[in-house]
Amino acid sequence: MTAIETAGRGAAPWQEPARGGFPPPALFMSSGLDQLRANVEGRFPRPPLSHLTGIRAVEAGAGSACFSMPASRWLLSPQGLIANGVIAILADAPLGCAVQSALPPATPFTTSELSLRLVQPAHPGGSFTARGRLVHAKRSLGLSEVFVQDGHGRLLAHGSSLCFIRPAIDADPGALDEQPRTLAGGGDGSADPWERPVEGTPLEQEVWARMSGREVLEALLAGSLPAPPVRGLFGVRPVAVEDGAATVRLPATEWLCSPLGTVQGGVIAMLADMALACAIQTTVPAGAALAMIDLKVNFLRPAAPDGRELMCTGKVVHRGQTIALATAQATNDDGKPVALATGSAMILADRPASLTGVTYD
Repeated sequence: MTAIETAGRGAAPWQEPARGGFPPPALFMSSGLDQLRANVEGRFPRPPLSHLTGIRAVEAGAGSACFSMPASRWLLSPQGLIANGVIAILADAPLGCAVQSALPPATPFTTSELSLRLVQPAHPGGSFTARGRLVHAKRSLGLSEVFVQDGHGRLLAHGSSLCFIRPAIDADPGALDEQPRTLAGGGDGSADPWERPVEGTPLEQEVWARMSGREVLEALLAGSLPAPPVRGLFGVRPVAVEDGAATVRLPATEWLCSPLGTVQGGVIAMLADMALACAIQTTVPAGAALAMIDLKVNFLRPAAPDGRELMCTGKVVHRGQTIALATAQATNDDGKPVALATGSAMILADRPASLTGVTYD
């Protein structure tokens, strides 16, 4: 039985029945730009991921797309900052939509690769904006880039993505459903998860000062330290650690779906980023900070929102004095690979582990 089936009142957000919906299949027969404008204008239900995190499409044009997301405290990591992988969720949306805006009707596409460079830590409060633009599009490939900024206009991250464009599908428009599919969650009229009082808490600096990175992770696994808010929102959490390696799991619920109806690629990137960061964290001594600086994910197959768990194992392949590099593989519950990832981090021996107030000057 899945977590969704066992969920009840008082459950964590990710355990509740998902709310939102998906566009009618008939909309696929419109151009990519018209599909995006329908999303911006609210002509079909917002997808579940929008209800979970507050992410929304706010602009769509030829070769461009813009999304916003509240910098909610639900997104906080144990270090007390917005989890780096969450930035990938926001970045992935306009990256794909910028390519989609150039596609003719009935033309499917899929993200092959996502790369993200993190230039400043992301703090809670206000909202983030991600603006994507099309760089290049031909018959079978599309390239896009994105700039992620906070509410003060400061650049948080720059990313790029490569998409495969598939041949147009020959379908009878009259045979396609013109009604959107709506999920059952939210019937009680409660606020969306990201709008509710936050559950969970980041760790105090005193914890990081006296415990090594591996000790912190082991205490989180054992439940002797409080879980961070990001776990309660998504259900993502480490399940095994050893020196230079860590395994993280994520329930693939319908909450994680984009309008395409599959687990959003940015969510898989978030899972990979956490596995990479946890693997590197096991090598960090007490009193030192860790800051992820880049992430690259190659997507191998879609992840179905079937309620089963995605698993990602990260392993450190290089640990220098200040820079560490790790690789990770995400698999579905059948053991089939979903994505491969690499990422690097700075080890900041002279900085507080919470990174509060830190900028990369």
